[in-house]
Amino acid sequence: MKVMVFVKATQDSETGVMPSEQLLTQMGQYNEELARAGILLAAEGFHPSSKGVRVHFSGTDHTVTQGPFTPAQELVAGYWLWQVNSMSEAVAWVKRCPNPMPGDSEIEIRPVFEAEDFAEVLTPALREQEDRIRAQLETQQQE
Repeated sequence: MKVMVFVKATQDSETGVMPSEQLLTQMGQYNEELARAGILLAAEGFHPSSKGVRVHFSGTDHTVTQGPFTPAQELVAGYWLWQVNSMSEAVAWVKRCPNPMPGDSEIEIRPVFEAEDFAEVLTPALREQEDRIRAQLETQQQE
């Protein structure tokens, strides 16, 4: 199963406080462990929400709002995408993670939908389209 692991933002991350060299070193070592274990698919951190925008949809209308957004604890500061055998395995890996923020912090784990989850409505044409998109992404990643 794939899971998205969200590192929740804090007041510090939202004001642009950068991680220390020590934390970057610890996280680098942790990411190497994840990669060696074969579960790490992707990992990135985000700039504060003050550098972002939100697009609100209402029917066919779109409203763009410039950041920053509040409250900070409801925002995401970074993520990992993992391939694991179970939610229990994902939780076990998160428990090994260094605290990603100075002070209190929170990590959220969410399962990612797979094509099979849509079996009732996934027509052969939609399945074919999904396969084409995945093949194109794999080709792009190899370039």
